[in-house]
Amino acid sequence: MKAYAIKTHIRALGGDLHRIGRSRNWQLKIDRHKIMEIVLLIESSDEQSWLWLAKLLRQQNEHLTFEGVLDIARRNSGITINELVFKTDCTIVEARKVIDQLEGLND
Repeated sequence: MKAYAIKTHIRALGGDLHRIGRSRNWQLKIDRHKIMEIVLLIESSDEQSWLWLAKLLRQQNEHLTFEGVLDIARRNSGITINELVFKTDCTIVEARKVIDQLEGLND
């Protein structure tokens, strides 16, 4: 029942979470920029059995490269530094570098 509830929340965000066959492995399909929304959703719920997913998603999101953050910023024209930090969990310095590159100010 708990897995059904988290799947419903993820579907509401436009994603899909399902098991791969009969294994214990799970697959999440969602836009990269919505990962932090799922993490916040899980962490704000009182369901301890979902925390493994939040932890895994945070770890995966930490591995965003500069190009990954740049790609997210390109897809969200007019994004602010604070929004970019929130969506990608990057530092303010990294977000400024990305915005500067998009605006052609890093020459």
